[in-house]
Amino acid sequence: MANCLTLKKSNCKNCYKCIRHCPVKAIRFSGNQAHIIGNECILCGHCFVVCPQNAKEIVDDTEKVRVLIESGDPVVVSLAPSFIANYDGVGIEAMRKALKKLGFYDVEETAIGATIVKTEYERMLKEDSRDIIITSCCHTVNLLIQKYFPAELQYLADVLSPMQAHCADIKKRIPNAKTVFIGPCVAKKDEAEYYEGLIDAVLTFEELTNMLKAEHIDLKQEMDENPESRARFFPTTGGILKTMTKKAHDYTYLAIDGVENCIAALKDIESGKIHKCFIEMSACVGSCVGGPVMEKYRHSTVHDYMSVAQYAGERDFDVDQPEPLSLKKQFTMINHKAIQPTEQEITAVLRQMGKFSPSDELNCGSCGYNSCRDKAIAICQGKAEISMCLPFLKDKAESFSDTIVKNTPNGLIVLNENLEVQQINAAARKIMNIRAESDVLGDSVVRILDPTVFMSVKNSGRSIRDQKVYLAEYKKYIEQTVVFDPDSRMLIGIMRDITDEEADREKNARINKQAVEVADTVVEKQMRIVQEIASLLGETAAETKIALTKLKESIGDE
Repeated sequence: MANCLTLKKSNCKNCYKCIRHCPVKAIRFSGNQAHIIGNECILCGHCFVVCPQNAKEIVDDTEKVRVLIESGDPVVVSLAPSFIANYDGVGIEAMRKALKKLGFYDVEETAIGATIVKTEYERMLKEDSRDIIITSCCHTVNLLIQKYFPAELQYLADVLSPMQAHCADIKKRIPNAKTVFIGPCVAKKDEAEYYEGLIDAVLTFEELTNMLKAEHIDLKQEMDENPESRARFFPTTGGILKTMTKKAHDYTYLAIDGVENCIAALKDIESGKIHKCFIEMSACVGSCVGGPVMEKYRHSTVHDYMSVAQYAGERDFDVDQPEPLSLKKQFTMINHKAIQPTEQEITAVLRQMGKFSPSDELNCGSCGYNSCRDKAIAICQGKAEISMCLPFLKDKAESFSDTIVKNTPNGLIVLNENLEVQQINAAARKIMNIRAESDVLGDSVVRILDPTVFMSVKNSGRSIRDQKVYLAEYKKYIEQTVVFDPDSRMLIGIMRDITDEEADREKNARINKQAVEVADTVVEKQMRIVQEIASLLGETAAETKIALTKLKESIGDE
C-alpha cells in the first residue's frame, strides 16, 4: 500500500483524537507520537480530518503532475463529479478553461467512467446470478474487505472503479495520453499506485486549488448543462442506485455510507443474514461529497447533495461500453501483522492498568479505544501504551499526592476563593484538635482559624512564608506559609507545629537566665572576698613596716 498519509511528528500533542476516530484502530502510539500502521490502514482519511494540530499530511503529487505536463505528452484530467460541490457555481467547461491554462491537454468528467461501471453492474445482476454484490467504486471499502473481511471478497464486484474505467477509456482514445485524477479522496492515490498503468498521478482538490493560486488563475462562476450526465450522481449516497435503470426484481438494493455502517453490514453478511442483495458501499458519510479533503475545510451535507443533484442530467453519458472482460479487476486478501494476544496476556495488561475486575473497566474511550479490553489488546500488540489511560494516570497521580499529603508531618489546608475548606490533612487536624475531615469540609475557615492571612494573600496575590503564629485557642505555636494558586484559584496553607521547639527555646532561655544570675552572684561574692583579702593584706603590710622600722632604729642606736 502506498504511503499516502504522513505524520509531522513535532505537531503530535498526544490527544488520541486520531485513534478515537480511526474505525479500524490502525494507529500505533509510542514515544509520545502517533504512527499510522500502513498494512492496517484503510485510508479513510478520518485522522487527517480530525487532527487538531494538522499533524497528518496527505502526500502531495503536485510536482509529479508538473513533470508529466512538461514531458510533452497530452495530460488529460479525470475530474471527480464531486467537483461541483467543492467549487460552487463552477461547471465543467469553466474547470476545463482554467485547467488548460495550467498546461493540461483536456479535462473530462470521471462520471463518464461511472456510466461504464454502472452499466457493467447492471449486466452482472442480469447475467451472473450472484447472491450478493458489493460495489467496488470506493477504494477504502475495498481495503476494508481485503484486510478485515476477506471471506466477503467473493461478494466484492470485480469491476474497475469509475476512475480506472475512465482513465483506461482516455488512454484508448488519445495516443500517448497521461491521466491525472482529481478528487476529494486520499485512497485514490493508493489505488492509482497499486493498480499500475491506468492513472499516472492523483491530485486532491486542495492540491489543484494551490496550483491555480500559484499561477493566479481564477475559476469563473459559469455553469453549463448536459442532459446526458446522470452519472454525476455517483458521489452522493445512493448515487449509484439512482443511475441504474435495469434493476433486477429479485434483488434488494441498499446504499450504505460511513465505515462503521459498512462494517456492521459486512458482519451481517458474514453471519449469513443477508442474501440476494446489491449493496452500494461508501466509506465517507454522504459518500464522496463528504470526502476527507472536502470535509477538512468545508462540509455541508445538504448543500453538497443539492449541488450535485442540480447539476446531474436525466440520461446516461454516451459511452463506448467496453467488453466485460476488460473491466475485470482482481481483489486479493491483504494480511496485517496484528497477532491476537492470549487471554492471560490481556488479563496481565489489564492488571497493570489497575483493572482487576469488570467494574474497574470504565470503557470511557479517552485513550481512543472503545473499551479497556480493546486497549489492553492494543498494548499487547505494541500499538498502545499503558500511560494512554487517563483514569489510570489520574488515579495514580491522586494516589501519589494523597500519600504525600497523608504522610507529611506538616499540616495542610486547602481553601477555595470563598475561604471554604476543601481539604485538610491529619497533621493539620491534630494541630487544631479536629476529630474528622468531614467536620470542617465545606465550612468557612473562620470556624477554625483567623482568616486574615488568607484574605491578605488572596487579595494581594503575594505569598506569606515561614510566619510564626501563636494559636491561642489551641495553645500551639506554628510556622505558617500561605500561597495562592491562580490556575486552580485555591489557597494552600502549610503549617509546621513548632510548639515543642518554642517550649524548648523558653526552657533554654530560663536556664540561661538562671546561669547568668548564678554567675553574677559568684562574681559578686568573689569580688567581696578579693576586697576582704586586699584589706587584710593592707593591715599586715603596715604592721610589718612598723616592726621593721623599729628593728632598724634599734640596730642603729647600738
